Amino acid sequence: MTYGYIRVSSDKQTVENQRFEIEKFCTSNHLHIDGWIEETISGTKSYNKRELGKLLKKVEKGDVIICSELSRLGRNLFMIMEILNICMTKECKVWTIKDNYRLGDDIQSKVLAFAFGLSAEIERNLISQRTKEALARKKSEGVQLGRPKGKISAQETYKLHRKERLIRDLRAEGVSFAKIGNILKVNRDTVRRYYHTFLEEKK
Repeated sequence: MTYGYIRVSSDKQTVENQRFEIEKFCTSNHLHIDGWIEETISGTKSYNKRELGKLLKKVEKGDVIICSELSRLGRNLFMIMEILNICMTKECKVWTIKDNYRLGDDIQSKVLAFAFGLSAEIERNLISQRTKEALARKKSEGVQLGRPKGKISAQETYKLHRKERLIRDLRAEGVSFAKIGNILKVNRDTVRRYYHTFLEEKK
């Protein structure tokens, strides 16, 4: 199966240019698009919350995803690497037109898949390290990291209290609730509830 993926960040942008580029490419290479995925959503939004996430779950070995450029997949390197790693692991090919990438099942792509996976793991470790360093610095400055004595608010009853800044920053980078949960050693549902209850409306 060959899929054409189109993403725009707002309805002010047209999908027609991307569709035209993909159709022209397919015509030149004697390819037929079996399915189109079009969505109007920011690339910073986690791919799991986009139509792209549904596509990544169903692609199989030998399938091809064609998009105009890699930036259509995501707005930060970490997210793009994670998406490409999923595709390479499932032996699904990713072709881009402007960037002229042809990521498939050849040895070069397998090397890239390893690099993508390793880079993602390194990034997770760096985020975890930055978190620990930030907490250690706060502690050295005399900031109380535990639950304060006396009357506490509903928000303060959460384990994630005082980690609002970190959670907002990670979400802005497109890091999933599951990954944030791993970093902070809590369940992803705890992160999701805390974010939607206390942080989302304050953005």
